[in-house]
Amino acid sequence: MGLFLGGLAGYLLIGVPIAMALGMAAFTYLLVTGSVSMMMIFPQRMLGSVNQFVLLTIPLFLLAGNLMNHGGITQRILTFANACVGHRKGGLSLVNVVSSMFFGGVSGAAAADTSALGTILIPGMTRSGYPVDYAAGLTAVSSVVGSIIPPSIIMVLYGVLTGTSIAQLFLAGVVPGIMVGLSLLVYAAWVADRRGYPVAERMSMPERFASFVQAFPVLLLPFIILGGILLGVFTPTESAAVAVIYALILSAAYRSLSLRNLIDALSTTAIMTAGIMFIVSMASIVQFILSFERIPAEVTQVILGLTDNPTLLVLLIVGFLLLLGMFLEPIAAMIISLPVLFEVAQVINLDPIHFGMIVVLTLAIGLATPPVGICLFIACAIANISLEQISRVALPMIGVVLIVLLLVTFVPALSTALPSIMLPR
Repeated sequence: MGLFLGGLAGYLLIGVPIAMALGMAAFTYLLVTGSVSMMMIFPQRMLGSVNQFVLLTIPLFLLAGNLMNHGGITQRILTFANACVGHRKGGLSLVNVVSSMFFGGVSGAAAADTSALGTILIPGMTRSGYPVDYAAGLTAVSSVVGSIIPPSIIMVLYGVLTGTSIAQLFLAGVVPGIMVGLSLLVYAAWVADRRGYPVAERMSMPERFASFVQAFPVLLLPFIILGGILLGVFTPTESAAVAVIYALILSAAYRSLSLRNLIDALSTTAIMTAGIMFIVSMASIVQFILSFERIPAEVTQVILGLTDNPTLLVLLIVGFLLLLGMFLEPIAAMIISLPVLFEVAQVINLDPIHFGMIVVLTLAIGLATPPVGICLFIACAIANISLEQISRVALPMIGVVLIVLLLVTFVPALSTALPSIMLPR
């Protein structure tokens, strides 16, 4: 285990992409241990890891989000969010958070939220008198909601890797996702009041109603997905196809998706999907090595040997995932750590749905945490500022989200109540 992790860390330090680093670390391990012949079965395992029907959910949800973004539907979400909270002190900062909550129910990916909303909100907030680092930091951290509120790409992968119901995971993310959004709203309102950020002009009632009418079909998408799953109309995988069809219908109705934009949405989705699937396929090699060497069982025994207190064990898991999320993107971190951590969770009788929410929320926080949080880098590129600048303003916001993480961790009902009511096992 030490040899593999050392090789992985070394390759990452010299700038090797994560997907390639996983495969190269595995090859190094086999080379040093004299087991190179085992590589003959790797192509089959790599193909088998991505040849799963449920993984179709990923490109389809990504495509739905990209169609919404490239079709200009994102602007309707922003307009409605502005109608809801834009007239309050620090209105644009509140619009930022509310838009992330709305858009998170469409795209399922935090990075997509940062890119789609950041290109509009960061320049807009800057022109209105907000510091550029604050605008970028708030955009990056609030985008974390996109990985929690259903649909969520990270939840889909957790369900695939652990055999947990994706429908129940989607339901489990509703309350924690809203909690994260509300906590950031409170923080943004407090900062706005303290620093005297500007107040936008209040929309008239006809304008508010018009913005609601324009955004209502878009806001229906999460409810269509969850409602269809709960009523048994379609499976979680089929719901992703429904989301794509719905996005195409909306774009046609709004006449906002040109042929060029459609091609851009398809190409962006193809590139994002290829990256995710490449990581999944390379990580299957890592899973094979871990299983072959019985490393998960051995590490589990080591962890359980540290303490038999379930509370301390959960804190150890959360701390480890936070550390891992600071250096790896969620998909890679999940694939590497779940073989061990899921076994520990089972030993201490942690509900798989509750544990899934802990894992998803913890790794989602890593997306906005320096030094390699992808949402931070996207926001930095849009705002043209340094990572150091954005990190200073993002850390207090991350602290707010960490409080929500602790509540979700130690109050299981926040994650499990809704799934147990709507989809009893």
